[in-house]
Amino acid sequence: MLSKHFLNVVAGLLLVMHGAAFAATPLITPEEAALPAAAGESLTRGISRGPGVELVSPNTDFGPVKAPFELKIAFAPRGGNKIDPASVKVVYLKSPFIDLTPRLQSAITETGIVLPDASVPVGEHDLKITVLDTDGRETNSIVRLVVAQ
Repeated sequence: MLSKHFLNVVAGLLLVMHGAAFAATPLITPEEAALPAAAGESLTRGISRGPGVELVSPNTDFGPVKAPFELKIAFAPRGGNKIDPASVKVVYLKSPFIDLTPRLQSAITETGIVLPDASVPVGEHDLKITVLDTDGRETNSIVRLVVAQ
């Protein structure tokens, strides 16, 4: 027969593991957010036949959002081409640049990026998203996340 103490320990571990499964995914750390903004202009091309990139969520039309939030970015291929998920790169525009792609790897598909519980510190955060289609046409897009307390 199992002791009461052993059962309490197992129950506690299960609660911790359950909570960890629902913990927010750190997209940007407070230390990274404290770095200076990237110097110079972040140029993106004008008219392009490359894929479209659109921030779907969070909806920033109504002002700052609170973290954690669902980060959802849609890719729109053009001309019958497909998006190459392996080509997607997400960079946090700080000095020095911070490659966020490894943190998002499991959230990137050919239709976009979906991170259900992005943890981002308070402030304004610019992300440069680079996407290529199967014909090699590239799009660079800047997404600004504004996070409040």
